[in-house]
Amino acid sequence: MVAAVQIIRTDHSAAELRGLAAKSRDAAQVRRLLALALILEGHSRASAAEQSGMDRQTLRDWVHRYNEAGEAGLVSVRSGGRKPRLTAVQMAELKELTIKGPNPETDKVVRWHCVDLREVVARQFSVTVTERTIGKWLLQFELARLQPRPSHPKKDEAAQAAFKKTSPAW
Repeated sequence: MVAAVQIIRTDHSAAELRGLAAKSRDAAQVRRLLALALILEGHSRASAAEQSGMDRQTLRDWVHRYNEAGEAGLVSVRSGGRKPRLTAVQMAELKELTIKGPNPETDKVVRWHCVDLREVVARQFSVTVTERTIGKWLLQFELARLQPRPSHPKKDEAAQAAFKKTSPAW
């Protein structure tokens, strides 16, 4: 039978570990510190793991990390997340394109919709994204998804003014 793993590091007592847990903002680290405090108080590893909501083997791994690095070893490691689909240069180009607006003759739309921008991104950058992603990018650009009513590129202001003057409703 294998001997139980023990906490070798004597930097903190059980009460001090509970104090560190009270000050921590990382919920997972709090759970780990409290589990170690239970072990220092004499609870079995199985009991401490069950009360802390983890497996006995997981608690053993955290004890080893605590013995090696102290309470800093119990902090949750956060990865940087997913790599962005577009580079910063491409995002700047997309923002500029969005602000400039579509060309009705070449883009076949009067104003950008997320669907249209998704097709532009696929065509120009060879990246396939969802409409929701396009909406998130617009929020990052601090651009509203709601846009004013488009005006027809061939509208005649003079004809509209003449119509208003001669219309019986006005």
